[in-house]
Amino acid sequence: MAKVNVSLDAELVVEVMVLAGVGSPQDAVELVVRDYIARGHRTEARTELREQGLREADARPQEPQG
Repeated sequence: MAKVNVSLDAELVVEVMVLAGVGSPQDAVELVVRDYIARGHRTEARTELREQGLREADARPQEPQG
């Protein structure tokens, strides 16, 4: 996998390290990025299921009103 070097504010990285409970700045930032990506995938999956349910509800024949 290709590597990328990014400059970040030291205070920001230290705070991430503390919150993540990790001693390495590299590991801490990688955990945050992986978590962000995983959250995005979970959100997409929930949204897709919700939209699919709405489509199925719209596709059902409606009972006559009146």
